[in-house]
Amino acid sequence: MIKIFITGGTLDKEYRQTDGELVLTKTHVNEILTAGRCGLEIDLEIIMLKDSLFMEDSDRIRIRDKCRETSMNRILITHGTDTMVETAAVLSSQMKDKTIVLVGAMIPFTFRDSDAVFNLGFALAATQILPPGVYIAMNAKIFNWDNVTKNKETGRFEALN
Repeated sequence: MIKIFITGGTLDKEYRQTDGELVLTKTHVNEILTAGRCGLEIDLEIIMLKDSLFMEDSDRIRIRDKCRETSMNRILITHGTDTMVETAAVLSSQMKDKTIVLVGAMIPFTFRDSDAVFNLGFALAATQILPPGVYIAMNAKIFNWDNVTKNKETGRFEALN
């Protein structure tokens, strides 16, 4: 079984027609899993629905505590891409015996040509096969949390070296 913690980010954003803003009101992860005919046993829990640019240290500690408290050893976290690495750093300091994969999207699930479905499926596969540690799964690549950066010009995650 895989534990999925939802924290928000672009993956779950929707376009609000009244003012043109992108907002977080609900998660779309169940829709994605259903559409993808996911055959895995999943335990889904919403921790928060927050743009990662607005996350604070207390939010990251809350995510870490949830990971520590769950009895499951394979954890997927949906997260905004802008501060995903910062959250991964907090998790890595105390999560030595669990496999934790963070994933997000550059384009919301509700938009045409979104990368959300592909990224989530890829991250679910990564969560099943990786050894204990903290990882980021984006753009069909798996990165160790401390060897990755988001290239804002290309909209891709890249290894530091």
